[in-house]
Amino acid sequence: MNLMQAIEEKEYIIKQIDTDDEELDAFLFSLGCYSGESITVISHLKGGCIVSIKDSRYNIDKELAQAIII
Repeated sequence: MNLMQAIEEKEYIIKQIDTDDEELDAFLFSLGCYSGESITVISHLKGGCIVSIKDSRYNIDKELAQAIII
């Protein structure tokens, strides 16, 4: 299941990042988004969702949310 399918306000553990783009992997890692880390979807938006990672909130687009497998 990916982040677009997640229930709001429920904490999940990231299983993997499903992308072939090394820059995208590095960007997500810099946000603290990597396998084994907890993530919470605060709310879903038309173009993506707002997530909480390590007490910080980020607005990520739909493509990025679909690459994060929980």
